[in-house]
Amino acid sequence: MSSSGIVEEKVRNLPTLPGVYMFKDGKGKVIYVGKAKVLRSRVRSYFQKSGDTRHTIKFLVSKARDIDFIVTANEQEALILEDTLLKRYRPRYNIRLKDDKTYVSIKITTGESFPRILVTRKIKDDGSRYFGPFTSAQKVRETVKFLRSIFPLRVCGPAEFNNRIRPCLDYQIGLCSGPAVGRISRADYRELVDEAIMFLEGRNQRLLRVLKKKMGWASEEMEFERAAAIRDQIASIEETLKEQKVVSRRKVDQDVFAYIVEGDLFLVQAMFIRDGRLVGGRDFSFGYMDIPIESLLSSFISQFYGRGNFIPDEVIVPVGVEDGDIIQKWLSAKKGRRVYLTSPVRGHKVKLLRMGEENAGEALRKRLKAADERHEAALEEVGKRLKLKGLPKVIEAFDISNIGGKIAVGAMVTFLDGRPEKSRYRLFKVRMDNGPDDYGMMREVVSRRYRTAEAGEVPDLLLVDGGKGQLNIVTGVLSELGLSVPAVAAIAKDKAAGRSGGLAEKSGEKVYMPGRKNPVILRRGSRPDNLLMRIRDEVHRFAVSYHRRLRSRAIGSILESIPGIGMQRRKALLARFGGIDAMKRASLEDLTSVKGISKGVASLIKEQISVE
Repeated sequence: MSSSGIVEEKVRNLPTLPGVYMFKDGKGKVIYVGKAKVLRSRVRSYFQKSGDTRHTIKFLVSKARDIDFIVTANEQEALILEDTLLKRYRPRYNIRLKDDKTYVSIKITTGESFPRILVTRKIKDDGSRYFGPFTSAQKVRETVKFLRSIFPLRVCGPAEFNNRIRPCLDYQIGLCSGPAVGRISRADYRELVDEAIMFLEGRNQRLLRVLKKKMGWASEEMEFERAAAIRDQIASIEETLKEQKVVSRRKVDQDVFAYIVEGDLFLVQAMFIRDGRLVGGRDFSFGYMDIPIESLLSSFISQFYGRGNFIPDEVIVPVGVEDGDIIQKWLSAKKGRRVYLTSPVRGHKVKLLRMGEENAGEALRKRLKAADERHEAALEEVGKRLKLKGLPKVIEAFDISNIGGKIAVGAMVTFLDGRPEKSRYRLFKVRMDNGPDDYGMMREVVSRRYRTAEAGEVPDLLLVDGGKGQLNIVTGVLSELGLSVPAVAAIAKDKAAGRSGGLAEKSGEKVYMPGRKNPVILRRGSRPDNLLMRIRDEVHRFAVSYHRRLRSRAIGSILESIPGIGMQRRKALLARFGGIDAMKRASLEDLTSVKGISKGVASLIKEQISVE
């Protein structure tokens, strides 16, 4: 049975139960994970002509060679399992909320008798509470220090805590309440922890009400020193409230998620509102591949709250999310009371979404500006690295592919301002009249590219995949054409790579340039060197992918010439063996195991492909 037949059969036999489904490619790799109330209905909708017609959905279906599924007890379990599988398989066509180590979080070890407060770059499922993530480690440490001045929580590890016999320095300066030496009871310490968590969640108005009650009780009990300490806590918190913008008269906790799509970038802007005050926000960016926004937001929200982030009373989104009722029930169960997932069409919440969209646009502009600056800096460093006279704003790179010695192709990629400009990519079919000749093929490709080029149509840097020989070929072609290119270079792997000692062991990459005796040794991890290697890898990928397409067509032509091999049998053979080489190695029994292939047809196949 062909791969398409396998998929269709599996779709027909999917259960009408909740669960998670996985699309797999021809190599068995998971390329997409989704959840569903009813597996059969959801997956079948992808394959129906009346279903989703967006390019990526159709492309995703065309890539699927197998479907696997896991049935769950209910929809909430499917949601949780989806997040687990996303972390495990990292499928290409899902968005994934990464645990990015460039961000820091505040951690309170709530599972311990006397919890600690820490700054961490790792989020673990260890029962602790995490707050963030934040972009600035310095500001987070300042926040923790300020927080400990109000709520003196410990920071020492278990060994130090268990073996301490006298108060620590932090206790003496008011940053620790001394739980290790019995200076505070467990109940009183737990109150400090709860209040610190309330502060980090942004629920400062509620925290103030709690503290004012405590201050009143302390005064009534004539504990004036304690009342004064609480008064100072209140003053510090009220000072922070002055910096927070009031955006709602309603004293509720809300998270607002707006989004913006720009080209191949999908950016989500989160705004966190506590007791009607805007206490913070953060943007998240992902590659965008035209997956429905409803699905993207559904996946984002389940991943965001699945990582232990505070769950508010309301989650506000601009559009109804896929399986929104399931997510709402799941959030309510996690919080312990009703949570509302809403997509408003009028009123104050719509204004909050507009504010989120404005912030998303600003975040996008900052990211694009930062990316431009990074790319320009990388180009400047490439110029210095190769001792170029000007900035290589336009880079064209060439490679040839000649796998098997039968079909040869050439490829050219263009990088503009450090980014791939795919509209200017070119492919070349190359003649091999006298057999494989790498130099001859490179000569043909470069000649065809530049023989009609004017002086202003040449790149700032021409890069070829190869060594000194290929470099000489390219400079010779340009000389024959009377063209002057500002800079020409060849990037090649060093045959000495892997030997002990020297830079060759670290890199294995060299850049040769005309008129220079010694090549530039590339260093992995260096920004300009990484850019050069990325360009070389991109043109190599482009050439090889084109070569494989042509080779696949050639294989199809060979099979078409064999009597008894129609389209369905040809597809079945290619799905089973992948190519002619595998068919050559296969036995007659292997060939006849394919549906529709008799012993006679198998013998014809072996006879025909043996002469190829």
